[in-house]
Amino acid sequence: MLHTPICDLLGIEYPVFQGGMAWIADADLAAAVSNGGGLGIISAMNANGDWLRGQIRKAKTLTDKPFGVNIMLMSPFADEVAKVVVEEGVKVLTTGAGNPGKYMAAWREAGIQVIPVVASVGLARMMERSGATAVVAEGSESGGHIGEETTMALVPQVCDSVKIPVIAAGGIADGRGMAAAFMLGACGVQMGTRFLVANECNVHQNYKKRILKAKDIDTIVTGRRQGDATRSLKNRFSRDFSKAEMSMDIPVSELEKRGVGALRRAAVEGDETTGCFLAGQIAGLIKKEQPAAEIVHEICAQAEEMLKGAPKWVR
Repeated sequence: MLHTPICDLLGIEYPVFQGGMAWIADADLAAAVSNGGGLGIISAMNANGDWLRGQIRKAKTLTDKPFGVNIMLMSPFADEVAKVVVEEGVKVLTTGAGNPGKYMAAWREAGIQVIPVVASVGLARMMERSGATAVVAEGSESGGHIGEETTMALVPQVCDSVKIPVIAAGGIADGRGMAAAFMLGACGVQMGTRFLVANECNVHQNYKKRILKAKDIDTIVTGRRQGDATRSLKNRFSRDFSKAEMSMDIPVSELEKRGVGALRRAAVEGDETTGCFLAGQIAGLIKKEQPAAEIVHEICAQAEEMLKGAPKWVR
């Protein structure tokens, strides 16, 4: 059985995190992943404290295993949800889109393990200095908001630069990717796109169908002009957005307006024309819908098999 230091640190069975996907990572999915032995994560997204409190309490009725919350620090409700996780006794937090420094003292005092998502060595070092338990080093192959470095390049550099555990993310959907992450120095993986097709994921069925039909070349990156690069599946919305941002006649403010509500339209309404279907480059590798626990067990079994077979390449 695969077991790494992050398992002991967080009290989980397998070193598999589920990504905190806005409009997607709710209590049902998080509890299912945690019941499967991984770390399920609820996305606080741009919701207020009351919504998050309800999701945390629901997850507690569905699992007695550890689960976490992802806080997007640019959310207008960041201060509010930062207090809610303390009040509700959440034990693990992942953070993104900002620096969690202003909250770290309160979170650490509450015994919360804080694991920021980072896209550079510099940010990883900063998070270690601020008291982070570990970091998720996320490469540009991932879906959603991305940095510039690929997983293959980023993870080993982060591992060499910090002493805290490193979780690899971006372009990982099976045991081969997990085994490769271990070889790069990571002690666990985080997956988002793979869990989009979990039975317990409440995302619209149109979203799942698009993931299952995706090919290797079916994602596109938009938002670089406004400094918010985002990877999604190609559709009319993403293609039109890409064309619009190439035109200097369209101001950045107009581009930002075009993106408002697009993820919700995809995840909740299944709008295949005007919705934004965030997904990683690994979508083309995902071919079946299955229970979250089965996903966790399958990737770990595959990784263990790959690692045991590695000596055949060495003479």
